[in-house]
Amino acid sequence: MNIRQKLAQFAQYRQTVRELSALDNRQLKDLGITRSDIKTIARGSAL
Repeated sequence: MNIRQKLAQFAQYRQTVRELSALDNRQLKDLGITRSDIKTIARGSAL
């Protein structure tokens, strides 16, 4: 994996964290996740 791909993955991770963090707790609960799950989910989406 080259640096360009790593940077693209990191950008995807940050975007996912930003979008999920913008949701309120009720919306997160509707999705079946908690605030503590956000970084783990973002890591999974960036791969």
